[in-house]
Amino acid sequence: MPRMVFCQVLKQDAPGLDTQPYPGELGERIFESISAEGWKQWLDRLTIIINENRLNTGDQGSMQVIEQNMLGFLFNEGDQGQLPGGYTPQGAQK
Repeated sequence: MPRMVFCQVLKQDAPGLDTQPYPGELGERIFESISAEGWKQWLDRLTIIINENRLNTGDQGSMQVIEQNMLGFLFNEGDQGQLPGGYTPQGAQK
């Protein structure tokens, strides 16, 4: 039986992650409070954020932007984590 958590993204009980997905205290917090589905939704959003903002995961400044978006999306902390302004899904009409 999977480990259940109250997911801060889905706002309901759901199967948790198998392992801590991110290092440090933030990773522990994610492991305890985010479901596998909530983490998948974050990864989908992260791809959009990286591409739309042309972020480089090897750059410390970009990683700070990513962490701020992660906190906003996963825990509703701060004003980031939403879709980038002007974002249009691929295939959608502009």
